[in-house]
Amino acid sequence: MKSNKPTEMSNEELIKSQKILAPLVIMLGIALLLLFGLALYKTFTDQSSPLMITSLALMPILFINISSLNRIKKEIKARNL
Repeated sequence: MKSNKPTEMSNEELIKSQKILAPLVIMLGIALLLLFGLALYKTFTDQSSPLMITSLALMPILFINISSLNRIKKEIKARNL
């Protein structure tokens, strides 16, 4: 997959990227929150759970996507779209 900087994207590409990325970031955040909650529950009931490590290991993906979405929003705002 080719990674474009928001400054190099056309107006249509920016809007399309924002419309695709925003719901995905929300879904990923909710999924990680549920995974983290399940991991906490399993940790307190069974005293061992690898789910905690998995949920923490996937957090950087969420932060990268949020950062990317913020850059796209910033570029859209700069272009007054």
